[in-house]
Amino acid sequence: MQTIGICRFSYPAQGGFQIEHSSIKERCEFLYHPARMDERFRFFETICLPGLKAQTDPDFIFLVVIGDSLPDRYQQKLQRLLHSLPQAVLVTRPSGPHRPVMQAVLRQFQDTNRPCVQFRHDDDAVAVDYIAKLRETVKDCRGYLARHRRITIDFNRGFTARPDAQGLCAKPIFKPHLGVALAMAVMPEISQTVMNFQHNKMPQFMPTVTRSDPDMFARCHGNFNDSDANDAAQARGLIRLDAGGEAHFKQRFAINCQDIRQVFSSHP
Repeated sequence: MQTIGICRFSYPAQGGFQIEHSSIKERCEFLYHPARMDERFRFFETICLPGLKAQTDPDFIFLVVIGDSLPDRYQQKLQRLLHSLPQAVLVTRPSGPHRPVMQAVLRQFQDTNRPCVQFRHDDDAVAVDYIAKLRETVKDCRGYLARHRRITIDFNRGFTARPDAQGLCAKPIFKPHLGVALAMAVMPEISQTVMNFQHNKMPQFMPTVTRSDPDMFARCHGNFNDSDANDAAQARGLIRLDAGGEAHFKQRFAINCQDIRQVFSSHP
């Protein structure tokens, strides 16, 4: 079974954002603003990548999609960060319609001779055994997938978190179909991908296998999240992690709060 993750790293798509822009030029100006890019890189380095690097099952591909308009200095920095993640593939595309572009990228790398599990990923973290548990779930549901040809796999327990120069604030949450730690398993002949569907509407189109394993994701918030009011409300009431909490985040997500303090206290 093939496993593919896809990350849109400030890709200037047509559509695909809660925040609207009147032109691609305006969208690029927003996405590539130095303050936004600085925060994006800090999240990517300290929240997103550590758990992927520490996966107990390293058999996956991680596609990082950027626009061909991404300034060279940002592309070079991204390449340096991805150098230590051998599963990463940097994919450059011109601006285009959000879902068709992402579908084409996934299909380019999909092995159509075997089942495939696909997940989307942004400035968040997944547990270090996420890939292993995806593969385990598909194995357990082999007959179910064979009948239905595509299924959603949803891990619904984790944390809402916010990093800063003092470390990490967080609280446990239960949120089905949040988007992070959510995957889609498909049989080889299925051309639709995980990026064809809004994450919270996937149960309308296919069966869902729900796992309530604790602490499978950390949904992280910053100053530039492209999310609605309900999602932003989840970021209220966070509590500063103590030493035990920091140790737990390091164990489950490979997130090192000392690295967060160093990176978030440094100047751009």
